[in-house]
Amino acid sequence: MFKHILIPIDGSPLSRKAAAAGIALAKSVGAKVTGFMAAPPATPIVFRNFVPVGYATTDEHAKMIEKATARHLAFIERAAAKARVRYEGVHVTSDYPADAIIEMAKKRKCDAIVMATSGQGGMRGVFIGSVAQKVLNKSAIPVLVIR
Repeated sequence: MFKHILIPIDGSPLSRKAAAAGIALAKSVGAKVTGFMAAPPATPIVFRNFVPVGYATTDEHAKMIEKATARHLAFIERAAAKARVRYEGVHVTSDYPADAIIEMAKKRKCDAIVMATSGQGGMRGVFIGSVAQKVLNKSAIPVLVIR
């Protein structure tokens, strides 16, 4: 059925749940997985959960982003190794994670995407937008959304 599944992660507990589901799917169909994270570019303002929490030089912030990205992708790598699923991790810098996910799926010739959605509704969903919703709207391949 599927041969190569892209699993985007943002570090949230829900994205970890989606990663576990993606790995279980990959194992059941004999697919390989690519763990993926689209990290924001380094700026002087440091954010945590989309809220500014401090300042750092761009070099310091870049190191923080790199460390967090490695930690989040390592979660998928460990789970894939435990399940004996072939794994590769990739990250990019992008202000537009949905576009980066679609682009990476095409670049890596993935035939499915498994990702989380926080299900933000109401006005917050309108203003922030949903990465999962954008991926669903733009993807030419199947997208399994875990909630």
